[in-house]
Amino acid sequence: MHAQMRGENERARAPGSSMMHVQTILYPTDFDEPAKAARSYALALARDYGARLLVLHAVETLGAENVTYGEATSQPQPDAYRERLWKELREWVPVDPQVKIDYMLSEEAAVDAIVNTAAEQHCDLIVIGTHGRRGLDRVLHGSMAEQVVRAAPCPVLVVKPIGHATHISHERS
Repeated sequence: MHAQMRGENERARAPGSSMMHVQTILYPTDFDEPAKAARSYALALARDYGARLLVLHAVETLGAENVTYGEATSQPQPDAYRERLWKELREWVPVDPQVKIDYMLSEEAAVDAIVNTAAEQHCDLIVIGTHGRRGLDRVLHGSMAEQVVRAAPCPVLVVKPIGHATHISHERS
């Protein structure tokens, strides 16, 4: 069977087609170690597919409580905090001549920001880092990556930092 595109902007492929068509990759970051591991995958995949990389950072508020004393005395709020976040984003994923990179800040809870951005920007893939928590730690802190996988409108690649392997028991009860 011959797979055909249904339109210039269509992402769907015929059933059975093994080729992924990736135009936009969403890479959410909170600037931690798992996000650093996911960054390498997101950039490499964007290069390989010739895809746009959308770098997202979500904060629930850009209000005055997030502004440092120095910023509060020298600049209008919350502009200083917002500018600091833009700078961090651009430093976290610097310009790459082989990849079109766009940056976004969202004032939503992280999971909502990721899922909503993926839908609104028609993302074909989300590349997200995870701590790989298990047991009580997972119960107490939850798994943002798992929530994203469940709610995302597209496939999700979950990346754990190297050296953070978790033991999986193969015992049967």
